[in-house]
Amino acid sequence: MNTTRLPLTLIAATALPLLAACAIGPDYHRPDAPLPQAYKEDQGWQHAQPQDAAPRGAWWTVFGDATLDALEQQAATASLTLAQAEAQYRQAQAQLQIARAGLVPTLGADASASRSHGAANTQTGAAGRTVNQFSAGLNASWELDLWGRVRRTVEAQRANAEASAADLESARLSLQAQLAQTYFQLRVTDEQRRLYDDTVAANQRALQLTQNQHAVGVAAKADVVQAQTQLATAQAQALDVQSQRAQLEHALAVLVGKTPAEFSLAPQPLPDNAVPPAAPAGVPSTLLQRRPDIAAAERRVAAANAQIGVAETAYFPTLTLSASGGFQNSSTADWFTLPNRVWSLGPQLALTLFDGGARRAQTAQAQAAYDGTVAAYRQTVLTAFQEVEDNLAQLRVLEQESQVQTQAVALAQESLQLATNQYKAGTVSYLNVVSAQNAALAAQRSALSVLNTRLAASVGLIKALGGIWDADTTASAAPGDATRSGPSP
Repeated sequence: MNTTRLPLTLIAATALPLLAACAIGPDYHRPDAPLPQAYKEDQGWQHAQPQDAAPRGAWWTVFGDATLDALEQQAATASLTLAQAEAQYRQAQAQLQIARAGLVPTLGADASASRSHGAANTQTGAAGRTVNQFSAGLNASWELDLWGRVRRTVEAQRANAEASAADLESARLSLQAQLAQTYFQLRVTDEQRRLYDDTVAANQRALQLTQNQHAVGVAAKADVVQAQTQLATAQAQALDVQSQRAQLEHALAVLVGKTPAEFSLAPQPLPDNAVPPAAPAGVPSTLLQRRPDIAAAERRVAAANAQIGVAETAYFPTLTLSASGGFQNSSTADWFTLPNRVWSLGPQLALTLFDGGARRAQTAQAQAAYDGTVAAYRQTVLTAFQEVEDNLAQLRVLEQESQVQTQAVALAQESLQLATNQYKAGTVSYLNVVSAQNAALAAQRSALSVLNTRLAASVGLIKALGGIWDADTTASAAPGDATRSGPSP
């Protein structure tokens, strides 16, 4: 029998059963979260038909706007916000790989050469000697994961990487929603600009009418001044809309990763029948599966749970196996020969006996961090349901408000026509026309404001549901999707 291999054999035989032991620390179980049976504001909500054709990934295509589709594609590849989130995800993957490296032995190599001279011995009269020393060898060490410290660390880093993947998806969804809302606001601004252009043209005609009336002695000079005032006011408001549009266009440029100087979007008024598409509401369980921010919060709970086990392993000893071997000689001529072989092998057991309560404090810190992530997870769930309820309520009320406002616009325009005809007939003063003009413009502006809010709320609802449009496809998602949003690390 080779006696030099006996210690390694005995150590391996002793260590393998210990390595199979369970890891120290609590095993992870997903914490409970508040789950209502139904949405409060979902009563009477009309689901989109047919639902089997509704998109799931590129949700913005339901609005049927080719320009928006192109902008979303540009943002997906050029957004600097997404680039930051993607870099953070790669960092998390690297941290996971670093943790996994602790499961395997560390192997190193070294080589050295030295020349030394000793002092002369004055008592014996011996002269000092010059000595050469050459050495080269390999060394290996392996800390046996007896109590699961490394395995718990890997578990924590894996959960952190999955949370980072979910953060990337959350950043992507937020960017998509922000871009869509900004785009729709710009298009509504284009519609407002068209409205003011029409108003300016109408006021110019009204001014010409009052000037003609004044020329024949039918209207007073005050009527002409009032008409001029209305025209100047409309022109000033039209200029203000241009300023708002420029800022929105600049915001879109940044969202797609461009400078405002290299980005422009031609004015394009909304079609006459532009309305937000009907959006079905998902059920609470599917909301947990699809929202990336909820998935990220849940994964951080898992990471914090694993860190408790890491902290608790500090109470137990560490066992490290070390081995080294090589060659040493005072001459390079026969450096690598068998008689010059050196080696060492042996385990090292270390245990902290007293640390002033540091380990207890670290365990308490890990437990507190876990409790905090659980609270954050539950808060994220509550906030998610609030956002869904808010957008459902807003869309339901705004749909009714839009119908009422459409009637108000029609009545205001009819009132303006009647006041203009009465003024032409000389039965009313021009003040009645001015009042009717202001009412008609205010009604049309309110209608556009309602439309803008409805479009924003429609996008907000899709974002609140995790970027999912069809409730049926959401319900068919795998239960594990909640813990693995985005690419798997």
